[in-house]
Amino acid sequence: MDQIAQFIIKAADTLGGYPLFFLLIGGGLYLFISSGMVSLRRLPAAVRELRRKGDGGRGQISSVQALASTIGATVGLGSIAGVAIALVIGGPGAIFWMWVSAVVGMCTKYHEGVLTTMFKGTDDQGVPQGGTMHIIERGLGPKWKPLARFFAVAGLFGTLCIMNANQLTEAFISTFSTPQSIESSSLLGSVGGALGIANLQAYKLLFGCAVCAVVSLVIYGGIRRIASVASILVPFMVGLYFLMVLYIIITNIEGVPGVLARIFTEAFSLKAGFGAFIGIAIVGARRAALVNDAGIGTATLMHGASRNETPVREGLIAMLGPSIDSGLVCTLTALAILLCGDVDAADGVKGLQVAVDAFSRAIPGGEYMLMLVVACFALSSMFSYSFYGTTCASYLFGSRRGGWYRIVFVLSMIVFAMIPLEAAVGVCDLFYALMAFATMTTVLALSGHVRRATREYFSKSKS
Repeated sequence: MDQIAQFIIKAADTLGGYPLFFLLIGGGLYLFISSGMVSLRRLPAAVRELRRKGDGGRGQISSVQALASTIGATVGLGSIAGVAIALVIGGPGAIFWMWVSAVVGMCTKYHEGVLTTMFKGTDDQGVPQGGTMHIIERGLGPKWKPLARFFAVAGLFGTLCIMNANQLTEAFISTFSTPQSIESSSLLGSVGGALGIANLQAYKLLFGCAVCAVVSLVIYGGIRRIASVASILVPFMVGLYFLMVLYIIITNIEGVPGVLARIFTEAFSLKAGFGAFIGIAIVGARRAALVNDAGIGTATLMHGASRNETPVREGLIAMLGPSIDSGLVCTLTALAILLCGDVDAADGVKGLQVAVDAFSRAIPGGEYMLMLVVACFALSSMFSYSFYGTTCASYLFGSRRGGWYRIVFVLSMIVFAMIPLEAAVGVCDLFYALMAFATMTTVLALSGHVRRATREYFSKSKS
């Protein structure tokens, strides 16, 4: 078993390393250039689309709800822990390259939004449904159906919330408990004694059950309830996080110019050699790519459920996602950590703890406020990812059998909250990379359709 686990971890590290980086960033740069820098030129039009009414076509949710649900999935623990790790490994200069990757990711998300609306399909019950698998079947043709199934299988495993369940549990234990309180708890002692496990494992079991119950209340209401909750939760958590960082900036205003200067100067620094410069760029870009999910295919699943039937309009709204998660939220995290944290003395694998330490120094009770935000981030990710996995299961097995995936999804959170996860995380990372290979191959092959639709849409708008 150890050999199998090591093989999985090595395969995940190999595929999820430079091959995935060059596919997402290199492919995204091609889309950015070939589309005429659509993510920059059409950003005002994308913002205007948020205020526009008229999503009256086939679908289950509005375009704005689809955007909120997508952001709810991507603005997760990676937006905090991932940024901290990027700062520890690559220094402040990595943040500049996260911004560059966000612009590239916006263009990729635009293409995903256009294609999933252009080639929208239905499930076996006739319910409108989108996703990379439908883009492949309807866009590339029926002979490509094995690739569509390949994506759906990868999506079943890649969208399990292993990291969110585990990191949320560990974060709560470290913030709200001590080893002494856990060992002295009579409740944990009773549960642990009955099950033959240690008090710490009993704590993780009970916390995993609580998370499972909260998530079940939302996801069993279907995509409409997920979208409704996300439409409330996402603005709240991003707004609260913004206010916390704004307080840190105001109370440390004298340090802001120096922080911004370090981000730009160290992004292009050749002080440690050209190899170090490339390393900083890759660290920042890889972290942003993993945060915003651009090119992975998850956005096609959510935006494919939108009632919007104008492909370019859906693409414009979809491309706003990376500007919020990789742009706004990651920048807020970086500013807070660089102003009040100590990335030079930190260990890269303890990214979340670096952020917690920074907020606790800057704000009275900041670690508890941050944990509230972290909980919202983690739960919102779980809500959306349950829909992603269920959609893939419905495509493979039919909508009725696909519903059984939800049971597996919620029960897996209890298991993943309790066990060491190196090999399990390797499984998810591996399938996440496989989703990206299927999605980016499809998007690049069909990018000509997007360019034609874009030209036609904006030429009509001018006339």
